[in-house]
Amino acid sequence: MTTYRVCCFLRRFRPASSEPSAAIAAVFRSYASAASAGDVLGEEALKRFLREVQGEEGGSAGVGDEDEDGGVEALVREIMAFAAQQKLLKKGGGGGGIAAEGFHRWLCSDANAAIHPRRGVHQDMGQPLSHYYIYTGHNSYLTGNQLSSGSSVAPIVKSLLDGVRVIELDLWPNAGKDDVEVLHGRTWTSPVGLGECLDAVKEHAFVSSPYPVILTLEDHLTPHLQAKVAKMIKETFGDMLHISQSETMAEFPSPDDLKGKIIISTKQPKEYLQTKSSKEDSQNGDKEEEESVWGEEIPDNKAQPAVARQMSEPDNGQGVEEEDEMDKKVQPGVDGEYKRLIAIQLTRRKHDMNEDLKVDPEKVTRMSLGEKAYEKATITHGADIIRFTQRNLLRIFPRTTRITSSNYNPLMGWRYGAQMVAANMQGHGRKLWLTQGMFRANGGCGYVKKPDFLMNSDPDKMFDPRSKLPVKTRLKVTLYMGDGWRFDFHKTHFDKFSPPDFYARVGIAGVAADTRMEESKVVMDNWIPTWDHEFVFSLAVPELALLRIEVHEADNHQKDDFAGQTCLPVWELRQGIRSVRLCARDGELLRSVKLLMRFEFA
Repeated sequence: MTTYRVCCFLRRFRPASSEPSAAIAAVFRSYASAASAGDVLGEEALKRFLREVQGEEGGSAGVGDEDEDGGVEALVREIMAFAAQQKLLKKGGGGGGIAAEGFHRWLCSDANAAIHPRRGVHQDMGQPLSHYYIYTGHNSYLTGNQLSSGSSVAPIVKSLLDGVRVIELDLWPNAGKDDVEVLHGRTWTSPVGLGECLDAVKEHAFVSSPYPVILTLEDHLTPHLQAKVAKMIKETFGDMLHISQSETMAEFPSPDDLKGKIIISTKQPKEYLQTKSSKEDSQNGDKEEEESVWGEEIPDNKAQPAVARQMSEPDNGQGVEEEDEMDKKVQPGVDGEYKRLIAIQLTRRKHDMNEDLKVDPEKVTRMSLGEKAYEKATITHGADIIRFTQRNLLRIFPRTTRITSSNYNPLMGWRYGAQMVAANMQGHGRKLWLTQGMFRANGGCGYVKKPDFLMNSDPDKMFDPRSKLPVKTRLKVTLYMGDGWRFDFHKTHFDKFSPPDFYARVGIAGVAADTRMEESKVVMDNWIPTWDHEFVFSLAVPELALLRIEVHEADNHQKDDFAGQTCLPVWELRQGIRSVRLCARDGELLRSVKLLMRFEFA
């Protein structure tokens, strides 16, 4: 019994049971050997289950590149070995097999995960960079909010280890104008040395992925300091640095071509020094628009700094104008070696979308747009954006008023082919969960190939995410049960006087036509909730659909408690009954918490 104290009384609850739910037990019985009184799953029955329920028809759905029979045979051997290790093989008529408990444990194991744990990189990585979504960070050095937090190499290292492939560094002169610091300019953020940041990138760039790391530099430097940066970059990265053979490229290299390479991307120095404000000063912030279907953002229980509550945008006053005058004076001495290191040039905007989105057949480039400017452009120039991103790179960054390092909906960028949808990795919340979910695809390598329809340049077949789109497929999701909270949380974490009351929210984030959320029933007073709840989602664009899953603990008197979340790319879900690991608010996997779910496409 589980006991909770209420004043001078004791409340006793039935102990948590790890027995399979009635629905899972029924699946087991339907395949169990009749010769063994239905309590053992033999090898032939297990093969039938793997083919009919799990959709294991070959190597790609199973455990390797074997042929159809070889893949299922190998998986059967793996499951039997797992059951033997757990001492859950059982003798019976017809040779025996795996017992019900062993079957349930295997279903809940990481080997049976919703996204194949060993599939790795499986997309064509030989296309130009513009054909891929790229895992992109914003203000990668910040440890917290955009106004007063510290700068450090720690968030850079974490981002790289998590698979992020685009690291942003803002470069400013130090107080003595003789060295370079990395910080969020015109704020109270503390600096970190550029050398430390470069060393951190070199050491951790290719630990989680062999594919290229792009350093986007926001440069506020004099020519003298640009020369110093060029020397530091060359000395730090050496042969790892990708240097383009010419100032212009007709086409970007592929991720395969650039394996193990560091790429520098910024504006040509002369262009940058003519700029009168930083990248974000020109963006006007409006009130953030939440997609109500997702629910309100989940707080991280961190106090908002007083300075962040008082200010919503950088200083646009006298200090900026004086700095611009200094920039103009030093402009003629642009360092040639610094220019040579810029492999992906950032084109300065003309602030005329018709001009900005023109496609040059002889040259590729990168353009950067603030969140609000981009959102307006999708309304008037949606097709032009798709056409532009078929050859060129487009980076979208969060608006200045997101002073707490919150994020925007990344799907608004991906729908139109924008490759570098930048996210504040130090911020937590539903929008960042979507980014983390997208880049679980393709083996978590940080590059995900864009759907073919976004590469179609035929004007009559140009994709329009705002149009009424026909349903391509239906995804049926069955949520059976969950477990693991009892190991990861104290028994009074959710409720002081009883076991938790869990419910789940399951839905789709994608094009507007596909976006929705649904909710399960609340299972009262149970650490191992069994929901047996079905959700059905009609999908017009499954290639851009992300399955969102959250678990909360219902509380009648306060805000419901957060109990875990994950986000999974629909196009990589494995058919059948699968194990789904849940994550904490920051995207880190919870040690033990899992759901058992079934995915069926029709």
